[in-house]
Amino acid sequence: MKKFSTKWTVWFCGWVFPLGLLHISGMQSASAGDQPRPNIVLIMADDMGFSDIGCYGGEIQTPNIDRLAAGGIRFTQFYNTGRCCPTRSSLLTGLYPHEAGLGHMVYRDRGAGYHPYLNRQTVTIAEVLKDAGYRTMMAGKWHVGHEKGQWPTDRGFEHFYGIHIHVDSYFKVLPGCPVYHNDRLVIDATETPSNSLHPGQPWYTTDVFTDWSLKFLDDAADDERPFFLYTAYNSPHWPLEAPVENISQCEGRYDEGWDQLRREKLERMIQMGVVDADTTLPDSQCPAWADLSASDQNESAFRREIYAAQIERMDQNIGRIIEKLNQTGRLDNTLILFLSDNGCCAEGGMFGYRWNENTKGNHDQWRNQSGRSSSMGEAWSNASNTPFRLHKRWVHEGGIATPLIAHWPAGIDQPDRWCRRPGHVVDVLATCADVAGAMYPTQFNGQAIKPTPGVSLKPAFESVDDSLADSRSLFWEHESHAAVRQGKWKLVSLNATAPDAWELYDIVRDRTEQNDVASSHPKVVQRLRDQWTRWARQANVLPWPKDRVEKK
Repeated sequence: MKKFSTKWTVWFCGWVFPLGLLHISGMQSASAGDQPRPNIVLIMADDMGFSDIGCYGGEIQTPNIDRLAAGGIRFTQFYNTGRCCPTRSSLLTGLYPHEAGLGHMVYRDRGAGYHPYLNRQTVTIAEVLKDAGYRTMMAGKWHVGHEKGQWPTDRGFEHFYGIHIHVDSYFKVLPGCPVYHNDRLVIDATETPSNSLHPGQPWYTTDVFTDWSLKFLDDAADDERPFFLYTAYNSPHWPLEAPVENISQCEGRYDEGWDQLRREKLERMIQMGVVDADTTLPDSQCPAWADLSASDQNESAFRREIYAAQIERMDQNIGRIIEKLNQTGRLDNTLILFLSDNGCCAEGGMFGYRWNENTKGNHDQWRNQSGRSSSMGEAWSNASNTPFRLHKRWVHEGGIATPLIAHWPAGIDQPDRWCRRPGHVVDVLATCADVAGAMYPTQFNGQAIKPTPGVSLKPAFESVDDSLADSRSLFWEHESHAAVRQGKWKLVSLNATAPDAWELYDIVRDRTEQNDVASSHPKVVQRLRDQWTRWARQANVLPWPKDRVEKK
C-alpha cells in the first residue's frame, strides 16, 4: 500500500481547508470520531442538456434524479469541458484535458496534450481511492483509452463491465464496440457473431450497465472496505434508441414544438430559482416550429420523444441504484454525484441525422434501423440547453454548463437547496479524496504527478453561504473554442486563433451571454486573454487547424 505524506491544502471559494499530513491506509477514517468513511457513487449522463431533467426545470420525467436533488444540493454554475473524452479525462484525473494528455478525442494521436489516452503524469479517482482503502468498481462507457494498458483495470478499477470506446447502438453490439468484463472480451460482434445481440433480445445498454452496477454493489456487501462506484451511461447520446414502452409514455408531449418548450422551461427555471427572474432567451437561430410541414413536425417530435424516453429510462435505472443502496442500509452514508459530460448535441444539422423514411408511429421500422446514425438535431438541442447559447463542442454556456447534484444524507447540511458557486469537473477528484480522507499524490508508480487545479466541494455540503468568492480562474479549449472565467467575468471565443474574436460577459448579470461588453472593458479582456494564453502554453494546447474550426 502506497503512503503519501504531502501536505495538501484545498482552496474553495476564498476559504482555505488544510487537509494536513495524511497517510493513506485501508484503516484510516476521514471523519471525526468513529463515523465511517462514505461510499461514493459517481453517475455520468452522456450529451444531456442543462435543463432536461425535472429538478432543473425540464419537462422530462425524472423522479429518481429529482429525489436526489430534494435530499441534496443542486449546483447552478457547475461546468464540464464541452465534449465527451475531455470531460471524462478531467473528471477522472482532476486535471484539464490537455494536462491529462487527452485534449481532444481518442481516435488520433497528435502528441503531448492530444494523446488518445490518459498520460502517466496523472492519477485517477480510482487509483487515489484504491490506495486509500476503497473497493473500486465501474460500469459503462470508459472512452479515455481503448488500447490494452489504458483500460479501467489499468487505472485503478478493480472491477469493470462495459465498453472502452463508444456506443453505436443501445440494442446490439456492433463492430468496433466490444464489451468487456474486467480484461476479458465477453461480446464482440465481429469476432464472435454468435454472441452479437439484436433488438429482439433482452439487451439495452442503460439496463445492462445498471445490472452490473447492482452486481458490483452486491459483491461489495461482504467487503469491509468502503466502495467507489462509477456508472457512466451512454444515454442520451445518439443514436436515438429507447424501449418502446418508454417512447409510448412520451407520445404527443412535443407536438407543440421547440419554441413553446423553450418558453415553458425558462418559466419553470425562473420559478424554481435555477436562473434569475430577469433571464431572457437568446435568439435560437432555428426555424419557427409553425413554419415546418406537418411531416417534418411529426418526424421531429418523434425524435424528441425517443430522446426523452432515453433519459426517463436512465432515471428509472438510477432509481434501481438508489433503491439498492436504501435496501442494504448504505444510502445514508453514500455520496452520490450526478452530472452530464457536456451540453446537448447539435450534430446532424438542424433536424438531426436523417433516416431514409419517416418513422413516426412505426416502431418496428425504427427498431430495424438500430445502430444507424440518428440524432435529434440542433433545434431540439437548443431547447435542451435552455436558456443558454450553443451546444456540445462549444464553450459558451450551452456547451459546458451541466447540472450537478450531490446527495449525501450523513454529510450534507440543510438539503434541498441550490449552490451558486462556480465549479468544474476538475473538482470531482478533489471532492472524492476530501470526503474519503485520501491524498492527491505528488508521485505515483514512479511518475511525478501534475498538481490538480481542482478544489473540494465538501465545504458547500456543510455551509449554505452562497457568496461568489472563488477567485480562481477556470479554463477551456476545444477545437479552438476557448474561454476563461474568473469571478463574474467570462471571456469566450469561437476561434481563439483570431485576435479579435473574444467576447466578454458579466456572467452574473448575463448568464445567457447576450450582451458582449468587450469593447467597454478592454483591460479586463487583455488580462483574461493573457491568463488564457499562459494557461494554454502550460497545458500543451495546440492551435486547431484553421480549416476545421467550426463557427456559429
